[in-house]
Amino acid sequence: MYGFINTCLKSLVIERFGEETWENLRLMAGVQETFMTYEIYDDDITLRLVQEACKMLDISSEVVLKLFGDYFFSFCKMSGYDTMLRTLGGNLVEFIENLDALHSYLALSYEAMNAPSFRVERMDDGRILLHYYSDRKGLYHIVPGIIEAVAKDFFDSEVTMTILNQSEEDERTGKKEHVVFHMVQKEKVSKRKAQPRQKGSNEEIQAEKEVWTVIMKARYASLQLCPRKRSPWETVRSIVMLGQGNLRQSFTPSYPKRLWIEEQAFCNAFPFHIVFDQDLVVKQTGVNIQKFVPGLQTAGIRLDEYFTIVHPEVIFNIQSIKKFINSQFVLKTRREMLPEIHQNQSTLKLRGQMMWMESLNCMIYLCSPKLRSLQELEERGLHLADIAQHDTTRDLILLNQQRLAEIELSNQLERKKEELRILSRNLEIEKQKSEKLLYAMLPTHVANQLKEGKRVEAGEFKVCTILFSDVVTFTNICAACEPIQIVNMLNAMYSRFDRLTNIHNVYKVETIGDAYMVVGGVPVPTDTHAERVANFALGMRIAAREVTSPITGQPIQIRVGLHTGSVLAGVVGDKMPRYCLFGDTVNTASRMESHGLPDHIHLSPFTYSVLKDKGNFEIAERGEIEVKGKGLMRTFFLLNNLQKSDEQIMGLVDGETCVYQKDPEDVTDAQNGEKTLSMLKLVNFFSSVTALFCLLCSPRLISTKFCSIL
Repeated sequence: MYGFINTCLKSLVIERFGEETWENLRLMAGVQETFMTYEIYDDDITLRLVQEACKMLDISSEVVLKLFGDYFFSFCKMSGYDTMLRTLGGNLVEFIENLDALHSYLALSYEAMNAPSFRVERMDDGRILLHYYSDRKGLYHIVPGIIEAVAKDFFDSEVTMTILNQSEEDERTGKKEHVVFHMVQKEKVSKRKAQPRQKGSNEEIQAEKEVWTVIMKARYASLQLCPRKRSPWETVRSIVMLGQGNLRQSFTPSYPKRLWIEEQAFCNAFPFHIVFDQDLVVKQTGVNIQKFVPGLQTAGIRLDEYFTIVHPEVIFNIQSIKKFINSQFVLKTRREMLPEIHQNQSTLKLRGQMMWMESLNCMIYLCSPKLRSLQELEERGLHLADIAQHDTTRDLILLNQQRLAEIELSNQLERKKEELRILSRNLEIEKQKSEKLLYAMLPTHVANQLKEGKRVEAGEFKVCTILFSDVVTFTNICAACEPIQIVNMLNAMYSRFDRLTNIHNVYKVETIGDAYMVVGGVPVPTDTHAERVANFALGMRIAAREVTSPITGQPIQIRVGLHTGSVLAGVVGDKMPRYCLFGDTVNTASRMESHGLPDHIHLSPFTYSVLKDKGNFEIAERGEIEVKGKGLMRTFFLLNNLQKSDEQIMGLVDGETCVYQKDPEDVTDAQNGEKTLSMLKLVNFFSSVTALFCLLCSPRLISTKFCSIL
């Protein structure tokens, strides 16, 4: 089938059931997302779509196919075939009888089209039977959907169709499905309300009568004298019909007593015609068909010796031809019966009408070469001069040549459109990756402002909690290990820490070497900033135990320091801009980490004062220690959370992705953070590599840069 059919099915599913249903349907059927209108697709694609639609929607194939038939008619109208369909016939039967002719015309553009065939049979008892023939089995339920839609739209009537018989059609080579429908058509009677006659004066009524009399006289004057005496009933009937404004003219053809054309003139005027009797013996042929099939000049030859019937696919005998006499017949020459000089050329196909001549007991086949383009004309050794001047085949070839060029252009446009669609989708994917990378480096609202070209103003946060951590004996590990081992260790550790930032909804500021910096309450202020960072620190300690040292093979140990206070925050730099924090709070938090103990979480007195009132944490006092640049400070160790288990802190409880979901803004940021987890791993990997090489070049470089930032 052509892509037009599958596109129609796709449009039906999207319009009636939504795009999500179509996406699921095509995935279940294993077909592509879009179809080219003029490209040929395997019938199996359409059948799989229908089968999966029946399963997904839990309805029978009869309902799906009938729904498709009804929608296919509307889809054809929307696609520009409305006028063509309306002109097929003045009633439903004429419409159906001309469907094969329409398919034959469309086959000029759709060369590989394998359309079904329709035949209307009028029974003696008044019944109308519709015979449907198709190469494709199981699709006959489409027919009632199409016919009922046509009757309702074009002819304002209702049709009911009942299947009388379904069989393999023997007379169509035994390969076709033949279904017989009993078709009952009911006209819709529109009830018109009688308009009340308006009362007027006697003068108005009299004037109206005079005008009507003048009109009637004018109509009578235009009538020709009747050549025979008419009965009183016919006279009354004609007057009544005239009064209704419907002048009906009857037509009786007049035939000559003899045919006023000689044999030679007839054969020249109709260069492609064949007359044969009921035994298929050729009696007469046109002059040009003799030129391309010289064997027809031999007396007594049979038509089926030189031709095969392509359409309709019936057995080549006079009975089958009479049965389908209203159909357009396509005959193809047998290659083996042609002269040697013509056997290398494409076989000649003839298309035309069969007419039975009762008095002569013969059939005349008035035909023309079936050609789609000037190229096919040349391939068969034909010229436009070989076709009769009155034959519209000349115009049809030239017009279809233009049509084929338009189809090729349309194909190219569709392909380019599909390529642009794929490129656009890939561009959107790359854009999302870039945005994820950007959001991994900067807060969401800050990144959005930078994308819009706006300047991000620095801001002051009066209270927040900052965390620093580092790996114990990291310098010794770097000195004794290969670079790739250090990279793998840092990546494993940072990946676990990054996941915890989403669980506890804290913002990762940056990493430098083995140092990891996190803040709570920035850039989105929250009252639970200290709790979040404290739980994050507990999770860090648990996660670090899952990472082993490449030297000893034992779990690595980290030092963690927390401090609470005010900071200034803003974007620094134009190339690789970073969201940085400034102030004494940053420096103090760094001192808490550097003066801490392995596998301990060191708290400043300010952080302790915030956490002690919560009652959720177990905290032990360390006592007074000398802090560089700060003097004596009374510090504390965070031991554990009294109300949350390790599984909850690590976010391992089913269905729980974020421990804190009280603030709507926090929830949004957490969701965005979850989406960027994979990109965070990539960022951390490269930052770890950079830090490692800097460290290998100069062990003091990291601490120097770290202090300069602080």
